[in-house]
Amino acid sequence: MPQGKIAELLDREAIRDCIYRYCRGVDRADEAVLRSAYWPDATDQHGPYSGPVEGFFEWAKGIFESGARNVHTVGNILIEFTGPEEAVVETYFVALQRGPARDGSVRQYLIAGRYCDVFQKRDGEWRVARRIVAYDWVDEQVAAAESETIRFGPRLPLGARYPDDPIYELLRRN
Repeated sequence: MPQGKIAELLDREAIRDCIYRYCRGVDRADEAVLRSAYWPDATDQHGPYSGPVEGFFEWAKGIFESGARNVHTVGNILIEFTGPEEAVVETYFVALQRGPARDGSVRQYLIAGRYCDVFQKRDGEWRVARRIVAYDWVDEQVAAAESETIRFGPRLPLGARYPDDPIYELLRRN
């Protein structure tokens, strides 16, 4: 296989890994992992937030602190290289989000959309330089009234925030 093709495959895998890190960072409320998906000078247009990525991190931290539960799944990832150090990437996502509303009630949403990103490779590493989140589907659901203990029953352990989620225990052991 030509060396250029191998390099392209490695770049594609590095971009996908960055997208997966973003999902872990958001879902586990792991700010360090979330930050590792973006360049410090990146911008993010993300629902009600639009601006420098540092502001997005502050906005996300507020959601983390609220105790919200998030689960993101990504599907189709189309990577189009626009230069040797840049790519436009479209990633389809489905997210389940559950958390407190302003009035104290619990709200739950099923959201589908796409991360429309410009990735840049700097010093051999790919990260998001610009993100626009395009929303294709939003469905507010009726949130269960029972506690997680009742709803999940014997299905343990429950997914948790950083550092209490089982994945961090496994990472510490290795």
